[in-house]
Amino acid sequence: MEPFPKEGESAAAAEPSRGAAPSSGVVVQVREKKGPLRAAIPYMPFPVAVICLFLNTFVPGLGTFVSAFTVLCGARTDLPDRHMCCVFWLNIAAALIQILTAIVMVGWIMSIFWGMDMVILASYKEQGIPQQL
Repeated sequence: MEPFPKEGESAAAAEPSRGAAPSSGVVVQVREKKGPLRAAIPYMPFPVAVICLFLNTFVPGLGTFVSAFTVLCGARTDLPDRHMCCVFWLNIAAALIQILTAIVMVGWIMSIFWGMDMVILASYKEQGIPQQL
C-alpha cells in the first residue's frame, strides 16, 4: 500500500527518489549522559580493570573499592573539573551502595555491570578511542 501525497504536494514529490544520489545528509551524534557516579569510574590499565571486574563478580563492591584507589594514583576520569579526593569519595560511595544492596541482588548486578564498564573504559584507553563527554 503506497502512501498518499499530502495536500499541495505532487505525486512525484511524495515518492522517494530511486537511484538518485542523496542531495543532503544529516549527521547525528549521540552522547551518553553520565551521572556523577558513572562518570567517576576511572580509566585504568586493562589488567587492573579485569581484576576489578573479577573482584566485583565474586565480592560485590570490592573491585569498585580497589578502583577508587587508582584515582589517587592518577587514573583519569570523566570528571576533570572535580578534585581527585571528590572523585575518590564518589567511587567509595558507589562501592558502599553495591555492598549494602548486594543482599537483595541489586548491588551484585550493579557491581558486575560496574566492572564491565571498567573493562570497556580500559579497552577504550588502550585503543586510543576518544570518549564522548
